[in-house]
Amino acid sequence: MRRAVQRRLFQAVVAASAVALAPMTWLWLGAGDRIGTVAQAPAAPVAVVFGAGLFDGKPSPYLAHRLDAAVTLFQDHRVQAVLVTGDNSRTEYDETDAMRDYLVGHGVPAVRVVEDYAGFDTWDSCSRAQKVFGVERAVLISQTFHVRRALALCQAAGIDAYAVGVDEATDRTWYYGGLREIPGAGKAALDALFEPDPAFLGEKEPGLGRALADAAP
Repeated sequence: MRRAVQRRLFQAVVAASAVALAPMTWLWLGAGDRIGTVAQAPAAPVAVVFGAGLFDGKPSPYLAHRLDAAVTLFQDHRVQAVLVTGDNSRTEYDETDAMRDYLVGHGVPAVRVVEDYAGFDTWDSCSRAQKVFGVERAVLISQTFHVRRALALCQAAGIDAYAVGVDEATDRTWYYGGLREIPGAGKAALDALFEPDPAFLGEKEPGLGRALADAAP
């Protein structure tokens, strides 16, 4: 009897682990050859940079590295505009303005930077990029532990995307980010399946159209 109970418990643990890890497997298998480095990224109309926190009102080191990748793509003429998407849900915290200021300070013209103030999570950022800003094809920029989820969700939102994974030292922040991807993958699977509206949908925004018109010869 005791062995039978132990066997059932073991089987239950294995089944639960398989269910928990299935979304991560989906992210890894679904990415194909659409993830690479800045040097490998193809040309696209826009780069999408996801928020990653502020320190004293300035981009955190992780976010600064994402923005540096976008600057490189812009300077190499592989993107014509940059959509920065982050959290501005309260007056004292404004990711997107800080991201814009960083890009402009590194040589990207202000007209080429488009801000999405309501990118509260990855699905909202991807969904709003397509529905609100009209993004059809983009290079996505984030850290390596996050880009698979970003890629899967933006593809689910209808964007033809390639993802650039920014390398980081494997410190505590990196490991924490990686661990967050386990529950994040589960939520991503549900978002991709049910395609909920973002927290704030709103009217279509013309900023990206203006940015690309400015880039036209």
